[in-house]
Amino acid sequence: MPQSVRKAVIPAAGLGTRFLPVTSAVPKPLLPVIDRPLIHYGVAELAAAGIHEIAMVISPGLEAVAGYFRPNIPLQNALEERGDAARLAQLKDICDLAEITVIEQAEARGLGHAILMARDFIGNESFAVLLPDDLIWSDVPAIAQLARVSAEHGGSVLAAKRVRREAIPGLGIIDADPVGNGVQRVHGLVEKPPIEEAPSDLAIIGRYILTPGVFDRIEYASAGALGEIQLTDAIAGAIGSEPVHAIEFEGDHIDAGTPPGMFAANVYEARRRDELSGVISELIPD
Repeated sequence: MPQSVRKAVIPAAGLGTRFLPVTSAVPKPLLPVIDRPLIHYGVAELAAAGIHEIAMVISPGLEAVAGYFRPNIPLQNALEERGDAARLAQLKDICDLAEITVIEQAEARGLGHAILMARDFIGNESFAVLLPDDLIWSDVPAIAQLARVSAEHGGSVLAAKRVRREAIPGLGIIDADPVGNGVQRVHGLVEKPPIEEAPSDLAIIGRYILTPGVFDRIEYASAGALGEIQLTDAIAGAIGSEPVHAIEFEGDHIDAGTPPGMFAANVYEARRRDELSGVISELIPD
């Protein structure tokens, strides 16, 4: 991946109300997909793409989310005493994935505001944004696919996917023209439009490469519904002044931000693992 993208922001400040009651005690990013928490998959994707400086934006009380990537010395000592070298190495590998900077978002004011909180961390350079609810399994990390488009065309890049008509009102929808190899030149973005007003069935998925100019557009944007500051509006504000592209990424995607999606993610991941695929096939035949 072009190393012009060195840093990333992971917004992880949500309350996880869709997963209550478990999220009254366990932060949603730490809910497991088999034996790894949801947040692990996002950080591992960034690390595989060569991005190791990550700002994690969290709400007060969710410090355990970032704590997952820090050494657990008592546990490591216990594993070492038992001679469990494999599990000890696994824990150390997690700590080595990335350098995590924690940024606290005291007030929930939307995705745009969460990104704005990381302005000082990012500085004046293009950066990645990864939403951990969106799991993507691919040979080439999805965020690296976006970074390559940014290196070729400049400007901002969005991950995109064709969706069912009934899903359109809950998503950010892209108005774009194809330029080849799955890349689309973006002309407009509409947040959660009615089906009959949607410009396409091409939806934004939770991966972005953004230029630092997005911070000014977020800062001076008007709050939308529920007083939230929308990232989509800030990106749309760049259209016409800098390139904005979308790429229909290669890979399999599941939105694990709902209980049905989390269940589907667990089934998908289990089918990928030799030690679990047989059990899943017995329980859930193809």
